Amino acid sequence: MTTPSSEESTVTATTPDTANTPDTASILAGLGEVLHEVAGTPADKVVREAGFEADLDIDSLTMVEVVVACEEKWNVRIPDAALEGLRTVGDAADYIAGAAK
Repeated sequence: MTTPSSEESTVTATTPDTANTPDTASILAGLGEVLHEVAGTPADKVVREAGFEADLDIDSLTMVEVVVACEEKWNVRIPDAALEGLRTVGDAADYIAGAAK
């Protein structure tokens, strides 16, 4: 019986594939696009600190449309329970970034 030499025996380390994971900046830009398409919100108003309801005038029905568009755009699932905690654009960007990993 032969044993493999050190050159034949290799161990491949696996790391998570982050090449296709969007970063927060690209998610913020994408949220600007989504909000413009769904609600007509000017992109310059879509900043991390902006509140969906207070600053962007996004009502609950429109927010559902935003969520559906985000789920499709980033291939993530945003359950109703999580939606309740998404008060600002930054909250949404952070959630999507975490869910897309």
